[in-house]
Amino acid sequence: MSKLVNRVPVRVQAMTLKAAFALPQPLRRAIAGKPIRIDGQELALDAQLLLTLQRLSGQSLVVGDPVASRRALAASKDLVSGVPIEPVSVRGLDLDGVPARFYTPGGVDDHAPLLVFYHGGGWVIGDLDSHDNACRYLALGAQVKVLAVDYRLAPEHPFPAAVEDSVAAFRWAVAHADELGVDPARVAVGGDSAGGNLSAVVAHQQVLAGGPVPAFQLLFYPGTDGTTKRRSRELFADGFFLTGEHMDFFIDHYFPAVDQRHDPRFSVLLAQDLTGMPPAYVATAGFDPLRDEGEAFADALAAAGVPVVKSRQADLIHGYINFTGIGTRFREALSEAAGALRTGLAINSAKQRSGA
Repeated sequence: MSKLVNRVPVRVQAMTLKAAFALPQPLRRAIAGKPIRIDGQELALDAQLLLTLQRLSGQSLVVGDPVASRRALAASKDLVSGVPIEPVSVRGLDLDGVPARFYTPGGVDDHAPLLVFYHGGGWVIGDLDSHDNACRYLALGAQVKVLAVDYRLAPEHPFPAAVEDSVAAFRWAVAHADELGVDPARVAVGGDSAGGNLSAVVAHQQVLAGGPVPAFQLLFYPGTDGTTKRRSRELFADGFFLTGEHMDFFIDHYFPAVDQRHDPRFSVLLAQDLTGMPPAYVATAGFDPLRDEGEAFADALAAAGVPVVKSRQADLIHGYINFTGIGTRFREALSEAAGALRTGLAINSAKQRSGA
């Protein structure tokens, strides 16, 4: 089936997918099947329909080796992300050797906050294009400029290459705040999955280094502990976009040294001290193998005295920030996050003005 689908132009596939999501609710339910309920949660119809169509097409997040998986992701990106969100101006940047893409939404001034964004993809796949519309959505929704970082990928560049690039990119952004037209005191970090991991790691490394520390952490279903398989890893090991096998594939390529995976630059949840970390919005998806470790990290931040909002999107699946072009439920969840980022940075700005 996947070979047949590959012969159909992406534009036609995208139109077909959009048409399926535009069907009346009873027809969408008939295609998706009976509601799925696990662990006291019911999967959103939008998510179940997407998974059904993905299964029928034979598509998968991992296809053979890393290079083939990257090609497959690039080919499928336009199917679910939708047309480019406007008005947002976009230009490429070089952060002293680290490629990046800079987004400026309409309506912001030259003292705007900035989100340094790290894309997901298990440290192995994904790039600036795969998360383009997610960055556009956040830029407009939160009224922030966004600097998306194209860090090096494994297995060509295993751990800690991605961490080094991510830390360097954040420091570059703060040092070049005037050039970017942003407030250096309101530079946040954020990302999804592996990018959520890198965001939290950057924040922690900056705390250890004595600053500058990000103003906020926007973490979507982050990986936080590569040493333990928690309950959600077993509950949602198969059938919900990201699988247990996919996770092993990504981690084994990124960090092959199993006996060293407790390193807090990878398993940030295992850091000895999270005191001083910036405020955070930690979003998890109910039907996601990474759900429990993301929530454990949110709890650990709170225990360390860090202001944190823990938001479980109980009816969604891993990867939802990239599904902005289909249905409505995915955009609702991303809108909540954009609001949390905008509010968190506004509170930070008010504290700066008051000297608190």
